[in-house]
Amino acid sequence: MTRVRLTTADYRLSTGGDASFRPRTLPVVLAGFTAFLDLYATQPLLPLLMRVFNATHFAVSLTVTASTIGVAIAAPVVGRLADLIGRRRVITGSAFIVTAATAMAATSSNLTQFIGWRFVQGLATPGVFGIAIAYVHDEWPASHVGRAMAAYVAGTVSGGFFGRALVGLVASRYEWHTAFAALAVSNLVAAMLLAFLLPAETRKAKARSRDHGQSIARLIKNPQLIGTNAVGFCVLFMQVAMFSYVTFHLSAAPYFLSTAALGWLFVVYLFGAAVMPFAGHWIDVRGHRAALATSMSVGITGALLTLAPWLPVIIAGLALVGTGVFVAQATASSYIGSATHEDRGLAVGIYSTFYYVGGSAGGALPALLWNAGGWPACVALVLIVQVTTVAIALRSWRSIHLNVVPVAEGIS
Repeated sequence: MTRVRLTTADYRLSTGGDASFRPRTLPVVLAGFTAFLDLYATQPLLPLLMRVFNATHFAVSLTVTASTIGVAIAAPVVGRLADLIGRRRVITGSAFIVTAATAMAATSSNLTQFIGWRFVQGLATPGVFGIAIAYVHDEWPASHVGRAMAAYVAGTVSGGFFGRALVGLVASRYEWHTAFAALAVSNLVAAMLLAFLLPAETRKAKARSRDHGQSIARLIKNPQLIGTNAVGFCVLFMQVAMFSYVTFHLSAAPYFLSTAALGWLFVVYLFGAAVMPFAGHWIDVRGHRAALATSMSVGITGALLTLAPWLPVIIAGLALVGTGVFVAQATASSYIGSATHEDRGLAVGIYSTFYYVGGSAGGALPALLWNAGGWPACVALVLIVQVTTVAIALRSWRSIHLNVVPVAEGIS
């Protein structure tokens, strides 16, 4: 493993010649928060939706899967669009489209309509989160991308917790329609703040003579990106599988958690959010392979703990699983910038497609195992995916290691 000590000249080169770089973290955190308010908001509602619509586990799981499928379809398109018209325009415009789709979801009269609007939400969502990742890679020096991605992931974690907790609490007191109306209001506030706070790009994407097809062909032939896309698939698979199906596990005997309690269950996400600033620095200093292996070790430990019969131990296990997933997400996202220096918006879009196909699979496949083996069968599936994730990263990722020494006042 090669250690590189950056000189002042190297640092200026990595920041595009600007040694006075100052991180603009808040807008990146807000972008992550805005994107993930809705995406998994139905997870604490799944047992409730089964009762309301007299539906199966698989049918209500589609309220999660429909959104992730929408993301997978739209991500490469918005990635290319952002390369052409600008990151900020796509991010802010998409945030308002998500708001409108959320409001329409609240008007649904049956499960099919609700799933349809969840799909529309998914189509608009990558315009916020996927392009925010490309924005970070363009605006931050390579030496600070890990920290910027950790801040972004902290925003996604906070937004994901807030959305789930909000709908769980409101639905338990009123109904799920009202919960989604409240979520739409939250989306509107977040979108307005994002439009006000997100700075315009200081660097435009490089003009390219190759067409869209050539760009895709180049990216999908890059072995490091292939590995990164596979890691992304596995990371979201395990997250969606664990946090969707644990609601069925904990709403049944002997726990009988209410909808409100299931919403509060996602407070474990905040533990992961608190860890992310330290994890981001660790990614930059120790390298992507070490960070990924460590995060999966934490996640495997957590998954095993959820097999215990005691609720506090299960909650602790979920906190570890979530933390492992969030660190792995930040690691894989930051590695994209190391694996390619061109068409990054498109590269992030392709990564997002694989990531959310993994989420779609994680929402649907455990339903096939549930009747046969219940929660232990789901956990066994997740453990297999976690081990596979480590194997893929160790095989396909290079050891890229920057031991960065700050050389300008204010650089951290």
